[in-house]
Amino acid sequence: MSLNPDQIQQLARLVRLQFTESEADDFSEQLNDIICLVEQMNQVDTDYIEPMSHPQDMRLRLRTDTVTEQDRHEEFQSEAPVTNSGLYLVPRVVE
Repeated sequence: MSLNPDQIQQLARLVRLQFTESEADDFSEQLNDIICLVEQMNQVDTDYIEPMSHPQDMRLRLRTDTVTEQDRHEEFQSEAPVTNSGLYLVPRVVE
């Protein structure tokens, strides 16, 4: 499959872009190169290759989950106008 400059102009019109003829020629060549590469990649037999989550065999460095901040819940709640059972109460907005 390949695209000619007329098809590029038609695609450009559909996506509301304007290209000069030389730009259409350049884009035609570039898109044809991309299409050729994708066709080559589609020809590779990948039936026996396991999917990977990352191209390198990496593991995340895990750290211990420790609390580093003080519990200031009561202090923050004391600043609120109205609270109930640890929740902030706000005026009703929707009726």
